[in-house]
Amino acid sequence: MAEPKRKVEGPHAVPGGKTGVPDFDKLIHERMRLAIVSALAVNEVLGFNELKQLLEATDGNLSVHARKLEEAGYVLCEKSFEGRVPKTEYRLTPQGRAALETYLDHMEALIQTMRPH
Repeated sequence: MAEPKRKVEGPHAVPGGKTGVPDFDKLIHERMRLAIVSALAVNEVLGFNELKQLLEATDGNLSVHARKLEEAGYVLCEKSFEGRVPKTEYRLTPQGRAALETYLDHMEALIQTMRPH
C-alpha cells in the first residue's frame, strides 16, 4: 500500500505542496536585467542615458543586457534622432511586465516558505 503524501516544509517547499525551487525566469534573474525590467516597470519610458545613470551601468553592459531583453520581447527599444543626436528609449512590453510579475510571484513564494509560521 502506498504511503499517504505528506506536506513538505522547509527551504525546499513551495506553495501547493510542491517541492523544489520555482523555475525562475533565468533571463530576468540576472542582476542587471532584473534592474532594467524593474526600472521600466515604474517608468513608462527611459532613455539610454537615464537608464545608464539610474543603474550605474557602463554603455556596453547596458547595451548587451537591454538587447537580450529586447530579443526576448520583454523590452521595446526605439531609436530616433533629435536633430543630429541619436536618441534611444526603452519601454517594458506587456510580455515583459507579465514575466516580471511571474518572477516576483515566484520570489514571494520562496520567501514565504522560508519565514517561520
